[in-house]
Amino acid sequence: MDIFTKEQRSKNMKAIKCKDTKIEIILRKALWHKGYRYKKNCKDIYGKPDIVFKKQKIAIFCDSKFWHGYDWQNQKKTIKSNRDFWIPKIESNILRDKKVNEVLKQNGWIVLRFWEHEIKKDINNCILIIEQYL
Repeated sequence: MDIFTKEQRSKNMKAIKCKDTKIEIILRKALWHKGYRYKKNCKDIYGKPDIVFKKQKIAIFCDSKFWHGYDWQNQKKTIKSNRDFWIPKIESNILRDKKVNEVLKQNGWIVLRFWEHEIKKDINNCILIIEQYL
């Protein structure tokens, strides 16, 4: 059973942004502080990566646990309300992420994906990984 009414839950879900999320901003600020310049939310690149280094063909995605299905086999058991909607929705997001990775790699791009907990808990390691490809 959901702790919110259907209307409250709907309002909350509609308020979630698809760009300039907290985890994107954390990673972008850390990169900017290190002197790296990038493009953000590039619509002209398949999958609209959150951060892009066009010259080096590096596409970076900041994935939240819920929307991108982190530890999905265990997480989907925790969804209590509207399962008929959420489970297929998250599973289609997972498939879309895989397709985006494949298409970009086939076109010569390096694809880096970071989970929100990686960005929040170990931003320095995320930066080190990115620097290896820069």
